[in-house]
Amino acid sequence: QVHLVESGGGLVQAGGSLTLSCAASGRTSSRYFMAWFRQAPGKEREIVAAIRWTLGSTYYTDSVKGRFTISRDSAENTVYLQMNSLKPEDTAVYSCAARYGSLSTSYSDYDYWGQGTQVTVSS
Repeated sequence: QVHLVESGGGLVQAGGSLTLSCAASGRTSSRYFMAWFRQAPGKEREIVAAIRWTLGSTYYTDSVKGRFTISRDSAENTVYLQMNSLKPEDTAVYSCAARYGSLSTSYSDYDYWGQGTQVTVSS
């Protein structure tokens, strides 16, 4: 069992920045893919970014490329999502997720989830 706890959400003006954190505990493994998903009201949950825990290889959805950066701190068992140049359309509940194995962009393939954190970007 893996336990994920997000923090760092909040309200920010367009163009601003936020950093989300996801602290992992329990049966963590170096073979995990860690991902950030988001879900806006009335929309489907979508993957934002993902990172392979060991190699550090990353994935970003097109809409956040060049603005968001995913990273991990192995010593702290924490994954971060640095979000810059935020736009109102980035407003959503952001959730951290983990799966054992290869990258997947489908939320249904992820086994462990955090509780989510609200990010609101005002125009």
